[in-house]
Amino acid sequence: MNLARLTALAADTVIATQRSLPPELRPLALAVPVHYPALPDDDVLAEGFTDDILGLFSGDPHGSEFAHDQPAPPQILLYVENLWDYAEGDVKIFREEARLTYLHELGHYFGWDEDELTARGLD
Repeated sequence: MNLARLTALAADTVIATQRSLPPELRPLALAVPVHYPALPDDDVLAEGFTDDILGLFSGDPHGSEFAHDQPAPPQILLYVENLWDYAEGDVKIFREEARLTYLHELGHYFGWDEDELTARGLD
């Protein structure tokens, strides 16, 4: 499947997921841009992430003070080619993993750590 189609599938999944969020969380989720690169870039890999990472939240969590060492605004990255590889070419699995990965990264924006994400079934 080509990059444009994977991006469209992932974006449609994110939009549907945002619509299903509780009303009090929806505006917060909509405020965080989601980007759909094919693969992680060299900067991400240099930070120690593996080349098969599915998603990444970068920036300061909601409600935190602006950190001078983190000048970029919050954003979520979903690596669509890695998601496709993980799904082994199955569209249904791709959509489900895109949904879970988005919610996991959104949880980081909410300030949830890995234990909190696991407790919510988002690991």
